[in-house]
Amino acid sequence: MKILVTGGAGFIGSNVAEYYASKGNDVIVIDNLSRAKLLKQGNHELDYTWNFLKKIKNITLVKEDIRNSAKILPYFKDVDTVFHTAAQTAVTTSMTDPETDFTTNAVGTFNVLESCRKNNVKNIVYCSTNKVFGNNVNNVGVVEHDKRYSFEKKFAAGIKENFSIDLCEHTPYGSSKLTGDIYMQDYHHMYGLKTGVFRMSCIYGTRQFGFADQGWLAWFAIATITGKPITIYGDGKQVRDCLFVTDLIQAYDKFVSSRFKHGVYCMGGGQDYTLSLLELLELLQKFTGKRSEIKFADWRPSDQKVFSADTSKAKKELGWKPVVDPREGVKKLVEWTMANETLF
Repeated sequence: MKILVTGGAGFIGSNVAEYYASKGNDVIVIDNLSRAKLLKQGNHELDYTWNFLKKIKNITLVKEDIRNSAKILPYFKDVDTVFHTAAQTAVTTSMTDPETDFTTNAVGTFNVLESCRKNNVKNIVYCSTNKVFGNNVNNVGVVEHDKRYSFEKKFAAGIKENFSIDLCEHTPYGSSKLTGDIYMQDYHHMYGLKTGVFRMSCIYGTRQFGFADQGWLAWFAIATITGKPITIYGDGKQVRDCLFVTDLIQAYDKFVSSRFKHGVYCMGGGQDYTLSLLELLELLQKFTGKRSEIKFADWRPSDQKVFSADTSKAKKELGWKPVVDPREGVKKLVEWTMANETLF
């Protein structure tokens, strides 16, 4: 197959590119290398990942912006499958720079879809987010425990794909990603493109450069190992279901090879693979022998006290299930971060 990955210099995109190249596929990576500037961070992540991908056979690197439709269109010729991972990824950035957020996540996704339609691309996988559900998630009752919250019994299995997205606060990020989410669905219904929409929870793994504003699990690991302070927005009992990146890619691959022409999937570790912030700090202390200075601040807008995905649809339709337990996954992340501490 010929594969194209937008945002291929990012965490998920680079892992997708590496996986498919290792299977002997020709892979085109498109990235405008803007993440460091948007998140006001150094270029070490992009330099590391770009150079990592350069060394892999069958990968072609293209520095280009998905917001430029004319520039990206030729690269979609003869492509079998597109993984659209390019995005503005931080809620906080979407609030301070909503124009870049919208043009990247909404207009950029439209450009990718049009490039796929005009080139008869067979498969498209879209990285959506649990933020498309907005503040409605906080209308679900929660039970407070010593170190975590949990959903009330009715939602014990997690949030399903048909959970309401309407009449609630989303933040600009949630709104722009939802725009792409809906367009992906509609391009299947109107034009017959095979589209898989994955509404992702906390994805983590090796080669992840997390920051305080995005990639919280990796950021906690980096901060703990390098002795940086950590600010917790809220009380630390908020819970996410955590999915190791290799498990995510298996879900993508199963959709691409499936008989289904369209699918929307809530994608995370599910109820069995959840961690609260406080529980993660304990794990990190166990694996590193260190604990960062912890500060607490007010809750951030539309932050969800609990989110876990009901992954039963992906299990039923795709025959998929996660295999990397969070404790195993966090240990792998810690080992990689410690081995590459100079990058941080």
